[in-house]
Amino acid sequence: MITKIDLLKHFEELGLRKGDNVIVHTSMSKMGYICGGAQTVIEALLETVGGNGTVLMPTQSWKNLDPNSGVHYEVERVDWDILRENLPAYDKYITPTNTMGLVAEMFRTWPGTFRSDHPARSFSANGMNAEYLIENHDLSDIFGKTSPLGKLYELNGKIILLGVNYDKNTSIHLADELADYPSKKTEVNSSVITKNGKRQWIDYETLVVDGDDFTQIGNAFEKEHSVNQTKIGDAIVKCMNQRELIDFAVSWIEENRK
Repeated sequence: MITKIDLLKHFEELGLRKGDNVIVHTSMSKMGYICGGAQTVIEALLETVGGNGTVLMPTQSWKNLDPNSGVHYEVERVDWDILRENLPAYDKYITPTNTMGLVAEMFRTWPGTFRSDHPARSFSANGMNAEYLIENHDLSDIFGKTSPLGKLYELNGKIILLGVNYDKNTSIHLADELADYPSKKTEVNSSVITKNGKRQWIDYETLVVDGDDFTQIGNAFEKEHSVNQTKIGDAIVKCMNQRELIDFAVSWIEENRK
């Protein structure tokens, strides 16, 4: 059994300190039995960074996209118009996360947590810099300089991978935005929101979300940079400097993507 005391010790071993700004990605199923579950994980994270620190998590609701994007693969094409007419508009206080995990789902409603307004790619934050990190999350700049990821970069934040690998390391999307490479391209997405009291679909152009090589990037990064590592239950847990990873990933992407 893993208790909050155990988690606090492990987070300290990883180098997480009071005042840190950290983005966290978690998989509860990989850790084994945690006494108190997701609640205990969140409490331990917030206690570790303290009142002067900030915890950030991706709380994406990427199902809030038009069915032509392919995310509603369980819906027959004949029913697409029905979905378009009835899919609930994004509400940052209500709309659940999609495949973000139990911790992120609980964290988005945690007392004192702020969630960004992006209807498909939101982030949530709790702590001293929470409002700064999530405010003005531009529809088109989902992972770029003005996004929560870009702001965390400016704050020289950290990354915790708790039972997940680099394919779930959202920060690398910032490197994708910053890098210059031949195959880089954008796409038009559509999400349903409430505007001026009315439910409506809106279109916005974004960089194509591509994370197929994130694990390769992470493996290459670890050969050249220090990554603190421990185990919590059955889960491998890693802590790294976000800015170091992003700077490395920009160079890697520009060298390896065609």
